[in-house]
Amino acid sequence: MEIELERTFLAKYIPEGLDKCECREILDIYIPLSAAHPSLRIRKRGDIYEVTKKEIIYGNDSSEMSEKTISLTKDEFNELAKIQGKRLHKNRYFFPYENKTAEVDVFLDDLAGLVVVDFEFESREEMEKFAMPDFCLAEVTQDKTMAGGMLTGKSYRDILGDLEKYNYKKIIK
Repeated sequence: MEIELERTFLAKYIPEGLDKCECREILDIYIPLSAAHPSLRIRKRGDIYEVTKKEIIYGNDSSEMSEKTISLTKDEFNELAKIQGKRLHKNRYFFPYENKTAEVDVFLDDLAGLVVVDFEFESREEMEKFAMPDFCLAEVTQDKTMAGGMLTGKSYRDILGDLEKYNYKKIIK
């Protein structure tokens, strides 16, 4: 079991130079379809295929999650992708920022206009000391409505009320 220490932010704007960064197209399928917040994810990330189960370790603190991942072949992914699930499509950019790598997710299709930034940390102390970058608007680590599993199957319009509480403005890349 791997423990993931992470903080998540809504973007205020696209940071300069993002278009020059490594980018991977990601397709996520969350199951079961009936779950409000599915914890099982089938993922295509470039030419990497995997299935991941994520669970919150302590109460509601989604900054610390247990994560179990199994690699899949392309054929295994394609077979599992036939399962009915909630889908999420985005481009993930790997943006260098102060000796860290920001994962900048630019959502596509029905969630176009939403840009979310994740930072991963080696320790809780490092995570707590980290200051929000100027290209970010607000921290949403504890906001369950911004979790990947909760965004699946939704449109930008569906989450507009959640975004308005942060004064988020749609970002088109």
